[in-house]
Amino acid sequence: MSEEFYLHIFNKQRDIEAVPSNEEVAEWAIGLMNLIYPERVTSPDYSINEIKRLFTRQQNALVNILNATKACENSDNGQIAAQIFEQLPELYRKMNTDISAIMEGDPAAKSEFEIIRSYPGFLAIALYRIAHAILEADVPIIPRILTEYAHSITGIDIHPASSIGEYLYIDHGTGLVIGETTVIGNHVKLYQGVTLGALSVEKYMANTKRHPTIEDHVIIYSGATILGGETVIGHNCVIGGNVWLTKSVPAGSTVYHQSAIKVETKNL
Repeated sequence: MSEEFYLHIFNKQRDIEAVPSNEEVAEWAIGLMNLIYPERVTSPDYSINEIKRLFTRQQNALVNILNATKACENSDNGQIAAQIFEQLPELYRKMNTDISAIMEGDPAAKSEFEIIRSYPGFLAIALYRIAHAILEADVPIIPRILTEYAHSITGIDIHPASSIGEYLYIDHGTGLVIGETTVIGNHVKLYQGVTLGALSVEKYMANTKRHPTIEDHVIIYSGATILGGETVIGHNCVIGGNVWLTKSVPAGSTVYHQSAIKVETKNL
């Protein structure tokens, strides 16, 4: 390779904005998840004081991550981390509603332990909820690293800025996309391959609502694509598989894609 190429990489190092590695951020989040849900750890046996110490350690670790992030260098990162950790009981409550939604909605789910340990949908939702709380504290970069980590291991892409209610049920989830300005109500069920996206990806729309609103008690089956910031799916709707929607749907509607499928039998 040419000397110019090496020089380019050398100079580029000076312009990189300081941020902890993606692995460090992900390890912090997984460590927090393991504390919140000891079911994720092999035979935990912590005293109350040890649990308090471990939460304090995770809070301090978050402060260190924020201190090492150049975009946060002029912030009171100790106060920011304290505010985020004050929200943990409420985040835990919301995560538990997601577990309940999966437990009640999936016939294959045998126990809450199984969901916590093995369901990618729950892991993606839980990491989104942590990332969203950090984003709400005006912390840049870190929330996106967390949700992209979840995306990389689950195939579920949830933007940390999206607004998601309680009792979200993601079944299978592979290929699911929830865009930045999506609003999702309570008791919503989403299956694999669903896209809640934008009609246009023009840069000038960055500060506008580009993604749909999904109201309470909506079911969206696999492969459905719902686009546009003005698109509202009313409460108690059922959206069938492979449906393409760019317009609002009134409450209580059933929308499905009708295709002609013929099965011919042969005389054997």
